[in-house]
Amino acid sequence: MAASGGPAGPGWAGPGGRPGARAGAHRLDAALARGRLSLRARRARLRSKAWQILQCSVAAAVAWFVARDLLGHPDPFFAPVAAFLGLGTSYGQRLRRVAEVTVGVAVGVLVGDLFVLWLGSGAWQIGLVVALALSVGFLLDAGQLLVNQAAVQGIIVATIVADPGEALVRWTDALVGGGVALVAATVVPAAPLRRPREQAAAVVGKVAGLLRAAADVVVAGEVEPALDLLADARSTDHLVRELQAAADEGLAVVASSPFRVRHGPTVRRVADLVTPLDRALRSTRVLTRQAAVTAYRHQRVPPSYAALLHDLADAAELVGEELRADRMAVAARGALLAVGRASAEVERTSDLSVEVVLAQVRSVVVDLLQVTGMGTLEATDALPPARA
Repeated sequence: MAASGGPAGPGWAGPGGRPGARAGAHRLDAALARGRLSLRARRARLRSKAWQILQCSVAAAVAWFVARDLLGHPDPFFAPVAAFLGLGTSYGQRLRRVAEVTVGVAVGVLVGDLFVLWLGSGAWQIGLVVALALSVGFLLDAGQLLVNQAAVQGIIVATIVADPGEALVRWTDALVGGGVALVAATVVPAAPLRRPREQAAAVVGKVAGLLRAAADVVVAGEVEPALDLLADARSTDHLVRELQAAADEGLAVVASSPFRVRHGPTVRRVADLVTPLDRALRSTRVLTRQAAVTAYRHQRVPPSYAALLHDLADAAELVGEELRADRMAVAARGALLAVGRASAEVERTSDLSVEVVLAQVRSVVVDLLQVTGMGTLEATDALPPARA
């Protein structure tokens, strides 16, 4: 279509308008829309990280309090550092990260403290501290995080000379920070466990919205709404990325918190929906593109196709409602199968773009049937062949 000046072509404005001005207006609108979307995405990301920010802040403060006020260490710099580095701002492999950071910081601080205690501080001492800290890390067969922390903390210790009698106090502070991080890592709210199914419902809701808009486009055959639909469909990639991130985060929470283990089966079921939902959204984007092409070319689309799109949108909304209610959307299977049967009976045309709309309707039905728990082959076989 790009070469023929269709909806994907540069500067296309449709019949009856000035291509440059109309295309420029569309590009400006698209840029403003992307800016608003980006701002919303950043705000949503900040909200999603609110708990981790609070948790890291509290853990750092608690580690300082324990080391300074309970253990009497004058300046327990390494306690809050180890607590923060261990927790981080993501749930992925959190317990392993806490263990690696704690051991790495402890090794680096211990090696640095011993060298400063015996040999003093200077350029060659720092070189030996780094070499020894890295060697110990590799001998422990540790990950890169542990090795790096051992070297970095060794450098810090070797350059910040402790007061007499306090050489090994910093090593204790590192252990305190790691212990606080380990305890804090097991305390996880329920929000990361709800987010995967909420994001899955958002993806299905977007599919339903695009299908309804496509139905309106094929009925009205107007170019401007077709362009708007096309731009909307092309801005949906982030939804699947956010769904994958939410699923990964939920799985990480289940793996890191003993208090959330019972939620494991539910989170894993939602994680398994990422692939069919991704395919459903991709199929819907292809469908909307062909719907825009029919509007641009003024091709006749049978009324039954618009009815099919509306029915499929209704079924998709039912899938979203089931997901939000933390169910496997089995209740929506009947509505999807009805759309699949209807797609086999509608009239056929000789226009390729119109035929692609029908083909993508059937593809979306198959993808959403998998969201209800059906296998790929089972969902495909559930649709009767389209009539010739």
